[in-house]
Amino acid sequence: MSQDLPASPPASGDLLARRRRALGAAYRLFYDEPVHPVRGEDVWLEDAQGKRYLDAYNNVPVVGHAHPAVVEALARQAAVLNTHTRYLHEGVVEYAERLLALFPAGLDNAMFTCTGSEANDLALRVAIEATGRTGFIVTRNAYHGVTRSLADMSPSLRPVASHVRTVPPPDSYRGDPALAASRFAEAVQAAADELAQAGTPAAALMVDTVFASDGIHTESNQALALAAAAIRQRGGLFIADEVQGGLARTGRTWWAFQRDGVLPDMVSLGKPMGNGHPIGALVLRSDLVEEFGRKCRYFNTFGGNTVSAAVGLAVLDALQAMDAPNRVAEVGAYLEAGLRRLAAAHPIIGDVRGRGLYWGVELVNARRPAEPAPAVAAALVNGLRHAGVLIGASGPQANVLKIRPPLTFQKAHADLLLQALEQQCAAARP
Repeated sequence: MSQDLPASPPASGDLLARRRRALGAAYRLFYDEPVHPVRGEDVWLEDAQGKRYLDAYNNVPVVGHAHPAVVEALARQAAVLNTHTRYLHEGVVEYAERLLALFPAGLDNAMFTCTGSEANDLALRVAIEATGRTGFIVTRNAYHGVTRSLADMSPSLRPVASHVRTVPPPDSYRGDPALAASRFAEAVQAAADELAQAGTPAAALMVDTVFASDGIHTESNQALALAAAAIRQRGGLFIADEVQGGLARTGRTWWAFQRDGVLPDMVSLGKPMGNGHPIGALVLRSDLVEEFGRKCRYFNTFGGNTVSAAVGLAVLDALQAMDAPNRVAEVGAYLEAGLRRLAAAHPIIGDVRGRGLYWGVELVNARRPAEPAPAVAAALVNGLRHAGVLIGASGPQANVLKIRPPLTFQKAHADLLLQALEQQCAAARP
């Protein structure tokens, strides 16, 4: 990071007090001592005092913080034209075509939004119009967005609404791994039956394909395929929320749902599409778009604007230039091996699970491995922060370390993360 720091950066304590006064109580901050970044570059963040942090948490800058080609594309297009999809523009059409080319045949239309929340909200609208139903099924600790409709079906935020049912995720750690997928599908069937009996039959099952808020469950065990078949047998649709798992995040393929060979009816995308610029999209079957279009108008002033399209194209260029699916798989396998070595040495690590560059490390009571250890997880997350490595926590009890760095993460960065994590595990009190 060669640029000079801004003169006299504000004191973090003063800024924290101002934030609390201006933004109010609903906002949250990471870490016991909040990080105050002023600059980012690739997998690094730098704070107001010049301390560098290895960013192993932020999936939004998918090709790294302040990627030069992405920044240049944004500035170039913003200097020429920024308008919306009610006008013709080559860049918007090209972006849609390039994006759709990464999907399996059958997912052949794209509808642009500004955020993943907007994309998921649009998916709900399409599902309701396509099925004539209003019920929905999500996983037990899911998070799908910030609109009113999505908060009603995001149990990690608040209790779900009466037209929503929750099912446990396909957890292979606390249950029989061989039965995790079938039990997940059975739970979907039971939830759909319950919704039908309540007079609000299921329009769709919406699943975050990496089960991020549920503690990260990414085994290739047909859980997604069986659940999709279960909801379709009950007359509903399968919506794959790929805001977290998409764009090669899990390695080998472009989309996390592909690990089970399933074809969703709709796929929602968000934050990483723009590497920090607000872009979202819903990719879906053209027959669903046609039916929706006959019944509703859809217009989004900034969704699919020309600047967003230019940024999105630059992100796709960068991902394809690095051969992201294969590169992520290679670095991810290296990181996995290191995490499993740590698990073998430290009884507080009950499970390591994930794919590519999205990993969960479940922390447990060393003497009672089925008992979650959220306090230990919090201590490790904050200890790593003070050591200059940023990760997060996940799961219903926040006892799963969440590791999801930019996809430019290299093996040398993995070594830094593993070394710091080893030190924290060694110091942790079981």
